[in-house]
Amino acid sequence: MDAEALAVLAQLAVVEPTRPARPATGEADRPARPQRAPQLPRGARRTGPVDDGHTPATQRLFYALKVPREIAGPLAQAQQKLKGNWRSVRPDQMHVTLAYLPAVPLERVADLKALGQRLAPQFQALDVRLRGTGYFPNEGSPRVWFVKVEAEGLDALAAALRAGIQALGLEIEELPFKGHITLARRKGPAPRVPPLTFDASWHAGSLTLQRSLLQKTGPIYEQAGAYRLREGPGPTAPPPPAPGVSEPGSPEPTPTSHPTQETP
Repeated sequence: MDAEALAVLAQLAVVEPTRPARPATGEADRPARPQRAPQLPRGARRTGPVDDGHTPATQRLFYALKVPREIAGPLAQAQQKLKGNWRSVRPDQMHVTLAYLPAVPLERVADLKALGQRLAPQFQALDVRLRGTGYFPNEGSPRVWFVKVEAEGLDALAAALRAGIQALGLEIEELPFKGHITLARRKGPAPRVPPLTFDASWHAGSLTLQRSLLQKTGPIYEQAGAYRLREGPGPTAPPPPAPGVSEPGSPEPTPTSHPTQETP
């Protein structure tokens, strides 16, 4: 084949255009995939704090009388009568709420500790007596099973704490005070326990400031402060009760009803 023929064939040949090389990609170039929570075994439940509307800047706090072990033991035995969807309060968590603060700014916790230190020595130690059990809000639609408590000076101590909290300008539960120990909370259909009475008492020589942490299994309480009450006789001049607080000697509820809302 001559040179002229070869030139013609070269002009007719189809040449594929050169494609630009693709840049190399790796894991670092790919968009990050969202992380998924690890799967739990079948039947397992997650534990830990739940979203209860609180921010890291606030805490749920309350003043209380702690129930001693020798009193919590018989109450725990009574809890064994519960059936169905009742969630019992642990014996080491049992207490008598004196004043409840639903949302306390962190910078004000020191004011509440100072209030406890100032007021506690003004009040005599209490001889607290257990009475009968009852239900909140009523026996027909129970949500809380409790045992009533009473003591001379208990209402006055609760009123003084509430008045002191209001003087600090902090939010407080304004429902009337009625001394009780929560034994269990109802979480679904469950039979009621017939009324029980207890012949037991204890000497409460101090009050505490407690922090309430809401968990999926129920609230957990941590002690933030403890304040000694006065032992022995002496004059006590508590401030007047805050609005909405029952005066000592006011009518008591029946053993099967509770006039206040649930507290920690």
